[in-house]
Amino acid sequence: MFCGKGADVNKMSDRRVLAGWAGMIGSALFVTIFTLEGWLRPGYDPRSTFISELSIGPRGWIQILNFIILGISFLVFTWGVAAEFREGKASKSGPILLAIIGFSFLVSGPLVTDVAATPRDQMSLHGLLHGIFGALVFSLSPVSCFVFWRRFREDPKWAGLQGWTLVAGIITTLAVILLSAATKLPVTPNAFTPWIGLIQRMVIIPYLIWIFSFAYVLRKQSEMKT
Repeated sequence: MFCGKGADVNKMSDRRVLAGWAGMIGSALFVTIFTLEGWLRPGYDPRSTFISELSIGPRGWIQILNFIILGISFLVFTWGVAAEFREGKASKSGPILLAIIGFSFLVSGPLVTDVAATPRDQMSLHGLLHGIFGALVFSLSPVSCFVFWRRFREDPKWAGLQGWTLVAGIITTLAVILLSAATKLPVTPNAFTPWIGLIQRMVIIPYLIWIFSFAYVLRKQSEMKT
């Protein structure tokens, strides 16, 4: 019985270590690839163009694959988070939110977006679906930060991450509000148009830095148990 319990503990620790690596690699790789592609793609301006528009054109497969890799790694990370938080605050809502975000990243790859200036009544089905899943990512990302912040501030094991979790939640919330305002103004182009890509990155980059930090702590804590 004792040996069986020990084996189960080691198995769960290995699961969390794998999940930590997945969260770290997936988030870092995603930001690195879309940043490099934005610099190297002729005619692409990261300040005024959405990340998803890198999926369009002959080299679009790079960003499509980037979304898929992030989505898969995100779901593996979520699997480990669920193993870590099996009861208490965030034990149910936290992994559910992360799973929805991870799945939304995953399907955003093959569901290629349309050019941002495309009128809504002329958008393709995959472009519309991309927009729906993208909206899920942007609306749920700050929510997930605050859900885990409630857990971290009361859990001594995770107290060290509570400050950055709160900051990431505030930054992403403000950026999402700004992004929503920028995309819903009736006049296009507007004052936000030259900066719409930068505003979007103000959501994605801080959030994925938080995921990287979350995954790093999960991995380190799990390695100490093995």
